[in-house]
Amino acid sequence: MLDSLTISFDPDSFLLLNLLLALMMFGASLSVKWSDFKFLLGSPKAPAIGLLCQFLLLPFVTFLITRVLQVDPSIALGMILVASCPGGSFSNIMTWLAGGHLATSVSMTGISTLAALLMTPLNFAFYANLNAQTSAILADIAVAPAEVMELILLVLVLPLLGGMLVGRKFPAAASKLDRPFRWLSMLLFLIFVAIAFSANGNLFLQYAQYFVGLVILHNAIALLLGYTSSRAIGLDNAQTRAVTLEVGIQNSGLGLIIVFNFYPELGGMMIITAFWGVWHLVSGLALALLWSRRPLTAVDAVS
Repeated sequence: MLDSLTISFDPDSFLLLNLLLALMMFGASLSVKWSDFKFLLGSPKAPAIGLLCQFLLLPFVTFLITRVLQVDPSIALGMILVASCPGGSFSNIMTWLAGGHLATSVSMTGISTLAALLMTPLNFAFYANLNAQTSAILADIAVAPAEVMELILLVLVLPLLGGMLVGRKFPAAASKLDRPFRWLSMLLFLIFVAIAFSANGNLFLQYAQYFVGLVILHNAIALLLGYTSSRAIGLDNAQTRAVTLEVGIQNSGLGLIIVFNFYPELGGMMIITAFWGVWHLVSGLALALLWSRRPLTAVDAVS
């Protein structure tokens, strides 16, 4: 049904969207320090299980969902793309609101952003080509993984490193700008998604029955993967909250950038990725606010 859906989009907006995502990543990286990465060495369990869920379990489970539910190929590609993206920087805001362990969240965001340079195009290409129907669609669109890697380098990795450098050189200014910049990033992202919806509002409403339930289910599974995996290895409540939100809040902004740059004719991909971008903010904020009403005890929290 959605495989033949054509989305209207102004090509002149590509540059604006790329710049918005880069700006969001830069702002989110102002508070990221090299010590956050060193945290991995001293307390590796939480980031390790989070990254395992992020880049191995979630893409695999997503592929299974698309096969079991016999999802339309274009929608399936959108779900696989979202599952292949790294954690979103908004997870840091959610973790802070939830009273979770912020160092775990920040270190996971940084590492997953760097890992996305390789893992996002690799996971997407691997799982998309496992299904004959999705593979057939991609066969008609020549996109080399190196092109996706170049895009991720420009809009995620370089802004991440730039933000870290500015934060190191000007720590006082970065500290003052960090929290306002994060909320500004959320506003920019909503503008980002609004651009995607603006010329196609009627289409989103017309086809909502085909993707709304899938996105809600997909996001719930991502959150559940993070939570159950954290509990399975015995993480405390603070780190469990951080890992859960990190796995459940995907960088769907990157997903939209990839769709707009390489697959603009695949309406199903754009619809699923754009709605994910809205829904994970709703579910993440709801879960964070719920947890914020359950303060951690000294036993629950890590130092």
